[in-house]
Amino acid sequence: MRTAAPTTPDTGPGETRPALHLATRAAERFWSTFMQARLVVASVLLVLQGVVLALGTADSWISLVLCAVHLGTVVGVHHSLQPSLRHGLMPVPWALTVGIDVLVFATLQFWQHGGLNYALLFALPVLMSAILGPQLRGLATAAAVTLLLLGEAVWVALTNDDGTGPRLIQPAITGTGFFLVALLAHQLARRLDSEQALAERNQLAARTQVAVNELIIETMTDGVLVVDERGMVRTLNPAAAAMLAGPEDAKTQLFLLGARPHCLPLLALVQDTFAQRAPQHGQVTLMAHADLTRRLRVQTRPTPPRHTGDATDDTRLCVVFLQDLHELEARVRTEKLVAMGRMTVAVAHEIRNPLSAIAQANALLQEDLHDPQLLRLSAMVATHTQRLNRIVDDVLNVVRLPGQAAPPDVPPVVLDASVEATVREWCTQHRCTTRLSWHGGCGQRQVRFDGEHLRRILVNLLDNASRYAGQNQAAIQVASRVDASGLLRLSVWSNGSPLSPSVRLHLFEPFFSSESRSSGMGLYLCRELCERYQTTMDYQRSERDGQAGNEFFLLLPAVANSQP
Repeated sequence: MRTAAPTTPDTGPGETRPALHLATRAAERFWSTFMQARLVVASVLLVLQGVVLALGTADSWISLVLCAVHLGTVVGVHHSLQPSLRHGLMPVPWALTVGIDVLVFATLQFWQHGGLNYALLFALPVLMSAILGPQLRGLATAAAVTLLLLGEAVWVALTNDDGTGPRLIQPAITGTGFFLVALLAHQLARRLDSEQALAERNQLAARTQVAVNELIIETMTDGVLVVDERGMVRTLNPAAAAMLAGPEDAKTQLFLLGARPHCLPLLALVQDTFAQRAPQHGQVTLMAHADLTRRLRVQTRPTPPRHTGDATDDTRLCVVFLQDLHELEARVRTEKLVAMGRMTVAVAHEIRNPLSAIAQANALLQEDLHDPQLLRLSAMVATHTQRLNRIVDDVLNVVRLPGQAAPPDVPPVVLDASVEATVREWCTQHRCTTRLSWHGGCGQRQVRFDGEHLRRILVNLLDNASRYAGQNQAAIQVASRVDASGLLRLSVWSNGSPLSPSVRLHLFEPFFSSESRSSGMGLYLCRELCERYQTTMDYQRSERDGQAGNEFFLLLPAVANSQP
């Protein structure tokens, strides 16, 4: 756990906590460099002492042993002490590094066997103290080195009975240089540390901004892509990838717009943007194949070159914004229909009043009717009046209590028998004989589903299938079977064209329709009714008799112990 750095004895009154923090950050950066420099210096000293001893210039095994011990100490410190946030402040690492170096160099300087001068080596501990520690420590190290050099000069002068004046000038100049080195090195280290801290803050802000931008762009429903002058898509979000993808390339990947023939209209608009160096907007139609056509609203924005004056000028990019016109029109229509939906409850209540009057009037008429044909017509009026009342109730329930469960006392119905009756009624009304085929595979298995609700769902699916299916034989197929999971699967298949991705995405949403004359409530109400009875309703593209088509299917739980 990180703790606050305590005040050390060598911290001067002018040394503030930010300065100490900066020194510790410098220690992290320069520790390894200084350790390697110490290894190089110690190794060179040992080699030089061996050469001097071998040449017979001086006879001192003590210098050789001292340099060998120094090299061993440097290697040990380098492998045992790891840099941390407190290395620049703790006295022990300072004593094991700078202190040992100063002691060894001073000993060699006092002896000076072989005529070697070691004064310049003191620059290494001075730099290390100034950069890795507080400023006061760097100045203290420079002062200690200067005093050692002056003491050595005085000792030599007294030993040789020579004047001390000339000998003191050189150590004084060298010491002054060490003081300047300590001051400048510490200031440069602080400046470098502050610049690094500022750069890290800027990088963090930039990474945060990039992450936010990527999240926003990734989740946008509008497509965004960046194209260069060659027509190469540099980047694009998932929405743009879905809009531009053909039947064979559904994955998000970089590509040339010209490599996809259906993207050529978009490429022409991008090229106009680069040629005129001005934003462009328009509408394009991308036809990946006969059954997959997308109408897009396109807006382009050119970016200025990142390197002004570049002769090639190949860094200019174009940002392209795409909107699916079908989805855009659906949004506008949804806003209008939502406003109408707020009136649904009030209108439904108003419809109930005339329906009640019709039902009462019809009941009174039945009392005076004796003609069988008139009685049959009156019964039809009563039946359809009740049906309208139930439709009003269902709409009100969807508005007020969406997703509510069906009552537990709903009587079970035989699935195949109920579907067959609805299919026969629908064929009679639409006068189709061979266009629709029915195959029941559930036998006498029952489901707990309101018969009228099941009829409404099936009629809605058949009406949708009839609108888009062909007129040939078995263009619409209704079938039931027992699924592998034990559920009863009821499907309505038609040989219509595949749904566009934008329609499929919002297929079961309210007020969304592929046709302007439709309210977009049919499939939504069907799914709401299915959810009341723990039934799953979904869509898939499937094949029947080697022909692809659209299939809406229901997965209904069978009543326990119902006869197969």
